[in-house]
Amino acid sequence: MKAWKVGGAVRDALLGRPGSDIDWVVTGSTPEAMQAAGYVPIGRDFPVFLHPVTKQEYALARTERKTAPGYHGFVFHTAADVTLEDDLARRDLTINAMAQDENGTLIDPYGGQRDLQARLLRHVSPAFAEDPVRILRLARFAARFTDFQVAPETHALMRGMVNAGEVDALVAERVWQELSRGLMEAQPSRMFDVLHDCGALARLLPEIDAEWRPHADTALQRAIDLAAQREAPLAVRFAVLVHRFGQGTASEMQSAIDAALQALHLVRARWRIPADCREVAEGVLREHRAVLRGDAMNAPSLVALLSRCDAWRRPERFAQMLQACEVVLQADAMVSGGQPFNAADTRSLVRLRQAMARAATVDAGAVAQRAAQRGLRGPEIGAAVHAARVSAVAEVPQGEPSD
Repeated sequence: MKAWKVGGAVRDALLGRPGSDIDWVVTGSTPEAMQAAGYVPIGRDFPVFLHPVTKQEYALARTERKTAPGYHGFVFHTAADVTLEDDLARRDLTINAMAQDENGTLIDPYGGQRDLQARLLRHVSPAFAEDPVRILRLARFAARFTDFQVAPETHALMRGMVNAGEVDALVAERVWQELSRGLMEAQPSRMFDVLHDCGALARLLPEIDAEWRPHADTALQRAIDLAAQREAPLAVRFAVLVHRFGQGTASEMQSAIDAALQALHLVRARWRIPADCREVAEGVLREHRAVLRGDAMNAPSLVALLSRCDAWRRPERFAQMLQACEVVLQADAMVSGGQPFNAADTRSLVRLRQAMARAATVDAGAVAQRAAQRGLRGPEIGAAVHAARVSAVAEVPQGEPSD
């Protein structure tokens, strides 16, 4: 029995990047021998164990055989005679198919170190084509390793996979898992470039593919990457990604909003987008036009907008909506005018934040209690709370938000 450090931890150490979680592969052993040595089994699809002391994961070396389309269509084989090279051969990219022994000696049978130096994302073997999730993983790595390129032969292989329908067999959970992780990488636009180039984006997100201009500096690409530079949370990045839904599909504003929300509904149902991402995106699609006019609004209009956004009960979500709108506004200005963005361009957003802060000082419960004591009921109490908020917001001069 011998344990080998494999995968991302080896790759990132060679790149001088912060360490990934350490994965271990064990050769020359069996599930029974692992348990006898105190390892705790946790794997459902194939034998994976927790170390009895470090609690790190140790997987038995394995091979795999394709038996059906899609991500789940594999049969795994583990045995004491499966070698380290056999295990590494089943991995996706050469840069992920390296190992180190206990002395730190590099085992690199498929040229991973060479491709690290050449900044190439290259598949290990034709078996790459058996798992469509690998297309998404490679695209995600392109968003992380921003100076790497896809090897031409790997690009051709991915396009062949798309044409063969492999991408159509992907399950929703894995698609969203990889897309969301890619959105959180350093340059998310590169993920969509890769997916577009191989044809996968048209299958997975045709709503985005219709807008995408690969390897270009459009407002959409700039906005997605700017959200990453701002270290925005996932919900903000997703809202930025979909903020152009519905544009160009209808002439009237409400019709355009309805079309955008319908497109978002289809994406949500297709890939099971989580509620927080959906809610922020819905708010941006409904209200971003109003948000960008905030500097021209009077106090009643500002409070009405805040109410529509449910800002009183969901202030964090409202803040994320504003952050997404700010990123979009900045990206549009940078691409259309080529000028650096400055604080003066965010007057509307500043005024909305000021209005929210002022309105939040109103003790709605106390106002409602006083209104009830005056004999007001139901909608009349709501109107009293609304009036108190309008009065508080009116203290922020229109067009001249305070510091």
